[in-house]
Amino acid sequence: MSVNLQGKLVVAISSRALFDLDESHRIFEAHGIDAYLQYQIEHENDLLEPGVAFPLVKKMLALKDPENTESLVEVILLSRNSADTGLRIFNSIKHYNLPINRAAFTNGESTYRYIKPLHAHLFLSANCQDVTNALQAGFAAATILPTNFSTNGSEQLRIAFDGDAVVFSDEAERIFQQNGLDAFLASEAASASKPLTGGPFKGFLSALHKIQTKFPTDQCPIRTALVTARSAPAHERVIRTLRGWNIRIDEALFLGGLDKGEFLKAFGADFYFDDQQGHCESTRMHVATGHVPHGVINK
Repeated sequence: MSVNLQGKLVVAISSRALFDLDESHRIFEAHGIDAYLQYQIEHENDLLEPGVAFPLVKKMLALKDPENTESLVEVILLSRNSADTGLRIFNSIKHYNLPINRAAFTNGESTYRYIKPLHAHLFLSANCQDVTNALQAGFAAATILPTNFSTNGSEQLRIAFDGDAVVFSDEAERIFQQNGLDAFLASEAASASKPLTGGPFKGFLSALHKIQTKFPTDQCPIRTALVTARSAPAHERVIRTLRGWNIRIDEALFLGGLDKGEFLKAFGADFYFDDQQGHCESTRMHVATGHVPHGVINK
């Protein structure tokens, strides 16, 4: 009987997102692949420090089905390392007791082509080109940004999303960029009852929602938030869209252009996804952040 991951939330992650590989990456950039290979083999028994996405992954892997205690999330490593250099990564995975046992090592080639056969709901990487390719292929993906962060100290997984070009399409953002704020507000008011088209992270948010429905609301191990620069009256279309999708968002912050960082910190986000690089540069000073290079703002 063949094995499949049907029914699980599948997350594909690069080694540089999961662990701190900055030092070895600097060696690769300065001295090339042979020096990098030699360095990794010489240090394969030296444990790697956790990377930006490590706390997120650890909390995801701890999610268990309340009916049968089976894992609800499958995390799969997609790495540009070779099998030789990947040994150090698996040694570190074992040390931290992470139940990750599937991986693809591509020896320098792009990894995004394996996202489709994995049916991954999310791809996290430090390689912007792999992320861009994944988004263009229709998958939720984000580039991990360097950050100084601390976890919220809770066992609950807290994930926050920007709206336009992330959860939703960039159709409204295009009007704002082309014609300004007044035109955007007028368009959103006129289209308040018309649901927005789904963006690249709709599927991932839906998969999180599916897990949430397995638990009583007051005992749910996942909490989500929409953190958007929108304000009234542009809020109505967002609310009606999520209602039409039958997707639950626990908290919605309509900030009207206020800086998002402090609000995300107050929410206790383990991770935040945004399409605008400027927003990401701000939020990464407060919480772990992934840039979603999608939509008109990134063209």
